[in-house]
Amino acid sequence: MKKAKTLDAGELRPEYKRSDFKELVRGKYIEPLQARSNVVVLDPDVAELFPNAAAVNAALRTLAEIANRAGARRAGRSS
Repeated sequence: MKKAKTLDAGELRPEYKRSDFKELVRGKYIEPLQARSNVVVLDPDVAELFPNAAAVNAALRTLAEIANRAGARRAGRSS
């Protein structure tokens, strides 16, 4: 059995023509993806502190609760 010829990266198979394809646009869908994405990338030193996503979420919820309490205390003070 003959081995199939391996193609170099970026090389089309003989049965395809470049004219069969529209112009390629790099990053065509990035803006809509970023608009609806909720992915946050942590810095490596911060990521080392948390074993998984659940730990990050728990820490952020606790921080948000503390911030809300502090804000409520400040709002309750009279100037």
